[in-house]
Amino acid sequence: MLLKDIYKPVEKQLIQIEDLLRNSLERSRRKSILEINNYMLVSPGKRLRPALVALSSKATSASNAPDREKQLIKIATSIELIHMASLIHDDVIDHANLRHNKPTINTKFGEDISIALGDYLYSIAFQLVSRCGNMDILDCISSAAKEMCEGELAQVCERDNISLLKKRYILIIKKKTATLFAASCEAGAIASGCPKEMRLSLRKYGLNFGIAFQIIDDCLDLVGKDIELGKLTGADFKMGELTLPVLNLLSCSRDKKRVMSFLGQQNKESFQEIRNRFIDSQAFLKTRGDASSYLERSKKCLAGLEESCFKQSLSFLTDYMASRIICCMEFQKFHTTVGGLGDCRQSPKG
Repeated sequence: MLLKDIYKPVEKQLIQIEDLLRNSLERSRRKSILEINNYMLVSPGKRLRPALVALSSKATSASNAPDREKQLIKIATSIELIHMASLIHDDVIDHANLRHNKPTINTKFGEDISIALGDYLYSIAFQLVSRCGNMDILDCISSAAKEMCEGELAQVCERDNISLLKKRYILIIKKKTATLFAASCEAGAIASGCPKEMRLSLRKYGLNFGIAFQIIDDCLDLVGKDIELGKLTGADFKMGELTLPVLNLLSCSRDKKRVMSFLGQQNKESFQEIRNRFIDSQAFLKTRGDASSYLERSKKCLAGLEESCFKQSLSFLTDYMASRIICCMEFQKFHTTVGGLGDCRQSPKG
């Protein structure tokens, strides 16, 4: 199933979110700022987080009150702006050159502009949140932004740490990635006016979904194809970041010293060696199992919601995430063993 099909129940809201996002970024009177903002808007990405806000709100709402609808649009737009800001800062930290199959902001406009632009997007985001007039929503989203920054800082501090534990890795990605997914779902539920128990269930759904998302993203960074991902693979390896696929490879390997020596070299040949070893080992199955476990936990959190097309779409999103890693791995195994022309184009694009 394609994302556009999963998003169908909130198609109207996503159009309004896109309009508000564009309007928020086109208010500057300076041509230079408008040029940068327009460059960002050309490649929109998957818009997963705004979709989660809308789906969570609709799945828990018994009312279509106009005020709640406007609040939902502001929340979703602000969360997408926060996500965009974090990606821009990440690309500076990681010295990334490509995103959505085009040069990154730091490559095209420079690091100074990238850092200032990220801050600018954060400011717009929190201005929108403040206009919701709800302290619970403000606390939810601001707490997530703080956790994201803490997670990014922790990840940078743990670079080249060969002894990184799986528990520590999960804690880092929970903060860096999963908390914004959790806030997307919880803030959407807050906007619907649903009971607190339902809010917390959706928060747990988003948190587990976000952990699985990052595990899969880290796996694809190791085995994915550049054109499919829209960015260059091997970024984590190049920066010395120990992700779960590599940790699992170390735990499954009979020759850990050899694997560790490749990790220490951080060149193209070493990356290819790590990549091939991962594909041909039990580490992939272990990594896929880890991601699947979190996706199953995520899906179970929906049990208390009434049946609706919105709940169904939330469930379908977990299936969509699972399909990404399976599709990419099938391509790699076929390509590696046969040297053939494996094609994943019939599956959802990440």
